[in-house]
Order: sequence, then structure tokens, then C-alpha cells
Amino acid sequence: MFLIAAMAVMSVAAGAQDLKFAFVDFNEVIMLMPEMDQARATLEENQKTNEEILMAMYEEYQTKAQQFQQKASTWTPAIRESKEKEIMDIQSRLEQTQQSLQQEMQQLQNSLQAPIYEKAQNKVNELAKAKGIAAVFEKGSLLYVDPAQLVDLTPEARTALGIPADRTLESLQAELQAKAQAAQMQ
Repeated sequence: MFLIAAMAVMSVAAGAQDLKFAFVDFNEVIMLMPEMDQARATLEENQKTNEEILMAMYEEYQTKAQQFQQKASTWTPAIRESKEKEIMDIQSRLEQTQQSLQQEMQQLQNSLQAPIYEKAQNKVNELAKAKGIAAVFEKGSLLYVDPAQLVDLTPEARTALGIPADRTLESLQAELQAKAQAAQMQ
């Protein structure tokens, strides 16, 4: 009985030595994927449209509020009450529209990013299986990494997902800042 237990422990220990583990910087892979660039562009365009809608509504609100302030003293109480209600209705519509547009933006972001995350996850799974890796960890959640004992799948995942070798999170950040500055100049 003792011999069988000892053999079982040795078998598990020997099997554990054969296990390979890897990590991947999933955030880097996701942020640099070409599909994410397309998603960002779609979200930016949608955000711009939403801002135009809200600005038009806000301008209507401002115009009515200024008109009310200028002419309220000359109006009868019934007209003043009617105009005040109209302004409050515009303000309510503005707030409702803003909330609705925020929800739509969140839904759009989720619908655009879900397939990107899925594609990246599938590619990491595929690479791990091909290399016989038992488990893949997210790089950002590891407290300690011994590169000699773990495989970094990030470079292979980047290549497999069509991310240029010279593209980095820093270059992406610079691109996004340049776009933001150009948009402010317009």
C-alpha cells in the first residue's frame, strides 16, 4: 500500500515537471490589434455625432432660456408659465438624450470589442495548444515571473494577429494624442 502511494506521488511530481506555463500581455495585444484601430475610429465618429446632437439641443435650450430672461417681465403669467414649462421640457429631453446616447455608446463599444477580445483569446489558446502549454496567465496579474520557466506568448500572439513588430503601446498613445491635438486645432 505504501509502495503504491509513493509511486503515485512520484508520478504526479514527474508529470508536474513536464508542465509548461506561459504568460501574455493581453492588454498590449488587444490595444494594438488593427481591428481595435477600426473600433476606435467608429467610436470616435459616433461620439462626434452624439456631441453634435447634444450641442444642438443645448443651443436650443440656451436660446429659449435667454429669451425667457429677456421677455419674462413683459409676458402674462400664463405665457410665462408656458415658456417656463417649455424650457424645463427641453432640459429634460436634453438629459434623457444624453443618458440614452451614453448607453448606446457603451453598447456599441461592447459590440465592437467583443469579437476583438474573442479573436485574441482564440489565438492565444491556439498558440498555447500548439506549444503544449498547460496554462497561460495575464502578464499584468503576475507578481513574479521567471522567464526561464515561463513562455512569453505575447510576441507570437502579436505576429499571429497581424500587429506590426514596430508598433508599441507608446507609439499608439502618441498616435492617439496627435489625433486629439489635430481635432482640437479644427
